[in-house]
Amino acid sequence: MRRILIVGAGQSGLQLGLGLLAHGYDVTVMTERTPDEVRAGRVTSTQIMMPATIALEQPYALDLWADQVPPIDRAGFTIPGPDGTPAVNWLGDLGGAQSVDQRMKMPAWMDLFVTRGGNLVVHPVAVSDIDWYTRNYDLVVVAAGKGELVSMFDRDHDRSEFTTPQRRLAVAYFHGATPRPAVGHDALHVNAIPEAGEIIMFPGLTLSGACDIILLEAVPGGPLDVFGGVRDPDAHWALMRDLVRQFAPWDYDRISRAELTDPMCVLSGGFAPIVRKPIAQLPSGGLALGIGDVLVTNDPLSGQGSNNAARAADLYLNSILAHGDRPFDAQWMQSVFDAFWSRARHGVKFSTTLLGVPPEHIQMLMGAGNTCPAVCDAIMSAFDNPAEFEEFFYDPAKTTAFLQKVGAL
Repeated sequence: MRRILIVGAGQSGLQLGLGLLAHGYDVTVMTERTPDEVRAGRVTSTQIMMPATIALEQPYALDLWADQVPPIDRAGFTIPGPDGTPAVNWLGDLGGAQSVDQRMKMPAWMDLFVTRGGNLVVHPVAVSDIDWYTRNYDLVVVAAGKGELVSMFDRDHDRSEFTTPQRRLAVAYFHGATPRPAVGHDALHVNAIPEAGEIIMFPGLTLSGACDIILLEAVPGGPLDVFGGVRDPDAHWALMRDLVRQFAPWDYDRISRAELTDPMCVLSGGFAPIVRKPIAQLPSGGLALGIGDVLVTNDPLSGQGSNNAARAADLYLNSILAHGDRPFDAQWMQSVFDAFWSRARHGVKFSTTLLGVPPEHIQMLMGAGNTCPAVCDAIMSAFDNPAEFEEFFYDPAKTTAFLQKVGAL
């Protein structure tokens, strides 16, 4: 029986580990925190999963919250014009995305991993430990996207656009929101504030039940970038509500009487999107393979993080199964990442485009959504499959041809 070690207990690491268990592999997952510590900890992300990646969890009975999590059936954009009132305001079909607090999801998956026969080891892991592990396991996969271990994987300068954060992030989970008039609770709204950033609101599921979530993406140095040094959760929430009142007033009444779900449900910070090379070579000559956020980290604005992790886990699983008893050498590792990159590159391109100032043809495309539902549905569908953006998003001529095709021009 082949022995595989996965370092990191997030979406990609646990999904891969549970998949390998189902096929009879001897799997160890190492993590720094127990399930109870994760449950009691701070929120880590906003983790919107799209329909196609939710489907990847279902064959292994990992979609444990389908009857509890509020579905995100629709999503769209509200963009104010020069007078502050919405100039763009539409919704498209998102097909049933969902957001389950990782403080629920990952501990449950860790418990499931143990129940199904996996070896869960709670212990900090250093680079020197990885060196030893590569000599004692058939394959070591690093799925811990933060901390010292990431330094083992070199930056891919040709594929990494940025060296500094393009947004400063702030998150809050809350109860007591009211629906948007004529819309309901099932929609995600991106309030895109020119030159300031984005205020994104959507439903989710947290430890205390159904909730709503705000992800605030601030252009560094802009009027939304005000959370540095704010540590008190109530102060964080008061500041966030005030920003909604100022920059997305059409949503303020929805949250004016809402309350935080718990003291650990707020988060702020920032990171630079990056692509790293997939193979770490250790001093002993051993090799470790990265996965998920270790190798491809997008800004959350594009909604690709958890989805990339899920797609990577599925692809790595199938590649391991197909490889049989052959050694997991550098050539195989590179081929696995290359197959993943052929998909992930579309999300990176989309994320990079969103973080910039939208060119005229994209402004025209977004405005067309006000009167043409086909435009809205195409944009939202492509969040689930970013390769679709190549057909109408980046090239002005393709945008014009698409708008003519759907009757928006």
